[in-house]
Amino acid sequence: MTNVVAIAEGISTFRQVEEKLGLLLAGDPQFFLEWMDVLMPLTDMEQTRLDQVRRNYLYQLSDGILLEETIKMVVLSPLLELAGFYQSPYKFRAEVPVEIQALGENDEILRGRIDALVLQERLWIVLIESKRTTFELELALPQALAYMAASPDSTQPLFGMVTNGSSYLFVKMQDQQYAVSDLFSTRSPYRNTLHEVLKILKHLGQLLTQSA
Repeated sequence: MTNVVAIAEGISTFRQVEEKLGLLLAGDPQFFLEWMDVLMPLTDMEQTRLDQVRRNYLYQLSDGILLEETIKMVVLSPLLELAGFYQSPYKFRAEVPVEIQALGENDEILRGRIDALVLQERLWIVLIESKRTTFELELALPQALAYMAASPDSTQPLFGMVTNGSSYLFVKMQDQQYAVSDLFSTRSPYRNTLHEVLKILKHLGQLLTQSA
């Protein structure tokens, strides 16, 4: 009998990512260079808008924990808009159901819903509530990988972003391997890291449209 398990319950560790999904951490440091590529500079308008987004986020956060819907409105939606993901040729869908057959002796199907799916199922965005710490953000990566593994074509490079509004991690998956970027924190006192986040999002979107 097939056992149906929620992704949030069935995939919570990197060991389970390896055992159930057959994914391995890439050993080649050249595997995920896309987030470190020479990126196009932002316009003055984009920088000004992102500075306002950061101020809005920190102001809202001063009253306590932010729920997912608030983070979507205050931070994520402006980022996706500035990246151009609400326009052609991108296809944006929210709360998309995904399903994957897990490896192993026991029949198990992992099911879940991802918060945002962008660009022909090759750029995934996973959002968690702001009460999650940076450490827990990294714990959300196995679930992001499970969502990405549901893609019908894993030979093509797939990219993802995991965020709680305050911190951001990028991930790449291809040919049963994955790698993760450095962490970007909105609370950095020295610079607005949303600038880097937007540059990477735009760059990944361009790479995927060119290879589509």
